[in-house]
Amino acid sequence: MSASESRGGPLGIPNGVIVAALSMLLGLQPVTTDLYLPALPQMQRALGLTPSLAQWTLSVLILAFGFGQLIWGPVADRIGRRPVLRWGLGLYVLASLAATLADSFTVMIAARAVQGAALSAAVVCGRAMVRDLYAPEDGARMMTKGMAGLGVIALVGPILGGLAATHGGWRATMGLLALCGMILLAFVWRWLPETLPDERRQHSLRWRNMAGQWWDIARHPTFRAHAMLTSATYGGLYGYLALSAFVFIDQLGVSRTGYGVIMACTSLSYLSGTWFCRRHLPAHGLVGTVRKAGLVSIAAGLWLAGLSAWQYSRAEPVPFWTLLPGMWLYSFAHGIHQPCGQTGVVAAFPHQAGAASALSGFVLAAVAFAVGVLLSGWSALPGWSGTLYPMTLNMALGAAITARVALHRVQRDGLVSAAA
Repeated sequence: MSASESRGGPLGIPNGVIVAALSMLLGLQPVTTDLYLPALPQMQRALGLTPSLAQWTLSVLILAFGFGQLIWGPVADRIGRRPVLRWGLGLYVLASLAATLADSFTVMIAARAVQGAALSAAVVCGRAMVRDLYAPEDGARMMTKGMAGLGVIALVGPILGGLAATHGGWRATMGLLALCGMILLAFVWRWLPETLPDERRQHSLRWRNMAGQWWDIARHPTFRAHAMLTSATYGGLYGYLALSAFVFIDQLGVSRTGYGVIMACTSLSYLSGTWFCRRHLPAHGLVGTVRKAGLVSIAAGLWLAGLSAWQYSRAEPVPFWTLLPGMWLYSFAHGIHQPCGQTGVVAAFPHQAGAASALSGFVLAAVAFAVGVLLSGWSALPGWSGTLYPMTLNMALGAAITARVALHRVQRDGLVSAAA
């Protein structure tokens, strides 16, 4: 990147604004999923739910998040990023307020579904903006900077969630989500300009044509490689998001604030992964950096699988700290796979970045929802109910699949020129 670009950035947008926008737009997803996790057992008891029903407050959000991207992505390619962001974030604030006031499972599920659909507008536009402004290699480096900011947000979020749950109850965590949405909406309205030029916008929104466009995108080897990478690594992480509060708080006796600190440390490991990614991209390229992360994924999977076997041989629960190395390794690798994968899915589609990002996000959400259904079944198995097995074995399986994709598919098809 030239000196002028480092000062002013593409289209005259200051690089600081671009990094802040990416950090907050992409960071809204982990905030929405992570901040309320310390309060999840509280919410379960307050609304009279079983642990499996409480997990649906996350599963429904993820499913709506995936379907929402299929709508917002093409719309953003047609009318631009700013209008979609303003409508989506406004809807997110209203849904968060509804979740704060929810007094039944039905209202909470409806509010979380709308929240997920609105959240998808922020994430799909954030990913597409990178392709609007940068070539793939430069985009990967800028994405790691945005992911680093996301990591800081994810680092602070669980601690705030733990404190809010301790002192204000589960409704306070939902109120914080509404406040985050308001701050981001104000930032977009005041500082973020449009990044999609008129000449690169889609001329129509014929959904029959969009289906054909999605099929063409899905057939591209580079898209498939990176979509599989992001979906596999998030699928393993989803088990941690859905079950870790019950494992640490209810089974291992960690306090809500202590659990927030554990979540923050995991986010710090993720942040270290994004730093590693940014440092190694110039020398090793995108596929070389993903290769290194694939080896770390193998180490994480072996640790978590071994820990599960150790727990099986013990009568009492394992110490909570024995889970941390495996989760840290997984999060470190996730901090590399995600920015590289999210850049890779749009690399071959400069004129369809929104549609490609949306399709990738839908695949990721569909995989996460399927994992949620699987976890519900695993959590009800005799001998597995009330144990750490569903979480640790799901993460181990996700690490194994991620490593396979990273070390094979991405190495073969991860670059547009090589895939072509």
